[in-house]
Amino acid sequence: MGTEIVQAGGALAIRPDQTDWTPEQAAVLQQSGIDDDVTKAELSGFLHLCQRTRLDPFSRQIYLIGRKDKKAGRKVFTPQTGIDGYRVVAHRVIAETGEAFGYEDTLWCDKAGVWRDVWLPDEAPAAAKVTVLRNGQRFSAVALYREYVQTDYNGNPSRMWKNMGANQVAKCAEALALRKAFPHDLAGVYTAEEMAQADNSDGDERHLRAVQQGETDPWATATPPQQQTVAIKGRSQPAQDFADTAATATTPAAVKNVYKQAHAAGLLEETVKTLDRELLELGAYLIARGQELAEPAPADGGVVDAEVVADPAEGPSEADVAEHQLREAATAAGLTNLDEEFERSYGLPIHEAGAPQLREMTRILTGSAA
Repeated sequence: MGTEIVQAGGALAIRPDQTDWTPEQAAVLQQSGIDDDVTKAELSGFLHLCQRTRLDPFSRQIYLIGRKDKKAGRKVFTPQTGIDGYRVVAHRVIAETGEAFGYEDTLWCDKAGVWRDVWLPDEAPAAAKVTVLRNGQRFSAVALYREYVQTDYNGNPSRMWKNMGANQVAKCAEALALRKAFPHDLAGVYTAEEMAQADNSDGDERHLRAVQQGETDPWATATPPQQQTVAIKGRSQPAQDFADTAATATTPAAVKNVYKQAHAAGLLEETVKTLDRELLELGAYLIARGQELAEPAPADGGVVDAEVVADPAEGPSEADVAEHQLREAATAAGLTNLDEEFERSYGLPIHEAGAPQLREMTRILTGSAA
């Protein structure tokens, strides 16, 4: 895989003259989490943006994220990409125009206002500064950590922002600088790092809204009459309610109780949206959520409650299995830099990824992707 965008082939290929999503494309978009709250205008705008930036939504180079908007009274969908998507667009423009392009050293600022070219403290920096050089002009941008940090339901930094705060805020600063340098090419799309704070807890955002009687189905024009509804298989509101309860839990014991109730209701194999907005089986998500709350282990070395959320005999989580299969596929394909290529494509390391992303790359490597 090079730095150039690889467009999806076959039925998923986006044509430059395309004016609406095809039934096959619409089905994949819905499976990725774009539900019926999306409007026709948002879908049309997303298609136009994909065509303009030449980023591929079916390879997760660009995607549409829905967030509850109190003012709008509904879930509003916003296009997003990873920082690598920005870099690809910038490099493509430079290759086509023949201009000069580069960066100055990234700088980080501590709470006292002192700038450094390397960040060594354990705590996160107060800010980061990135300067992009385009054709002799400097485009600088500063991102403040407090304005972009993603937090959990308890107000604490998410795992990625806690462990890699300097890297995350630097990505935000780089996105700001690149958008200054390439305003026409990057207008209308933001990076996942910039939008992470938009997912900070502000009430329930994950309930799906069915199309009401009399409303126009936003997917209808892309699908023949006999196929107007493309269902998201395996999704149910009761299962999502269990997932949402686990997301707000603060102890492993509370998650354990949710697991027992979901098991009794026969919903562990239903698909739900997780805190990271990934699609995952409810049982696998509850196990992972319990383990997340159980870390770090107690100072006295005692056994944490989350270790019994699921019977150990049930084996590894869905993501663990998917990662194992991906690494086997990479070995068979002769891909020696899997971790680097995965993070370049999806904007996060393999160990932070969900099972759907891991399986998607496995299909690409094995040649079974649609």
